[in-house]
Amino acid sequence: MGLPRIMSLLKEHDARASFFVPAVSMQLAPEAIDAIQAEGHEVGLHGWIHERCGDLPAAEEYTLAERSAEVLRRHTGLTPRGMRTPWWDFSEHTLPVARHLGLLYDSSMMADDEPYELLERGERTGIVEVPVAWIRDDAPYFPDDPATRQILAPRQVLQIWKDEFDGAFAEGGLFQLTLHPHVIGHRSRMLVLRELLAHIGSRPGVWFATHEEVARHIAGRIGVAPPSARGPSAQPV
Repeated sequence: MGLPRIMSLLKEHDARASFFVPAVSMQLAPEAIDAIQAEGHEVGLHGWIHERCGDLPAAEEYTLAERSAEVLRRHTGLTPRGMRTPWWDFSEHTLPVARHLGLLYDSSMMADDEPYELLERGERTGIVEVPVAWIRDDAPYFPDDPATRQILAPRQVLQIWKDEFDGAFAEGGLFQLTLHPHVIGHRSRMLVLRELLAHIGSRPGVWFATHEEVARHIAGRIGVAPPSARGPSAQPV
């Protein structure tokens, strides 16, 4: 239900996005991955079956990450460039896993509003963090069971996101939004997403970009020299 509506809206606004998909979901719905790629969107890693990294032993986290990367290669023909950990969970092993996979970026952490380079024990990693935030995520506002938590009206959420974007625009910075097709894909919520995209698109000089495009832009600005393994993702593996 939600994915076709989102895809249509993104096409209407000529906006590309990044879709972070668990490996099991890729295998269950390969046609969805085909549709995402056909419109020029990015597909990124999102765990094996939306497991919590913090609950896994190091060896299992490595194994599932490698298996997930292989599934993404098989279904997209491309080397994975970035990941978003399920639940935004980040264990002591997650950064070494990202380095092991040769990733360009991660999008699971919240240390800043703007992208930054991840360090491991003070060492530069060459991995760009494209940070997330709960305030720019649809799930907290629209829980699956609204009886257990307060729920906001879609237009209340729209105002929050508009204000977040306006602040980012004033600073010349990044506005990153996290959405789930099964959450945002309801009619009333799609109406406010349409209005938000129109609001964003009305501002001069706005760049709708995938997370990989943002990470490459930031890497160039901060002097990150990605390993040769991180060539353009358009090159098939």
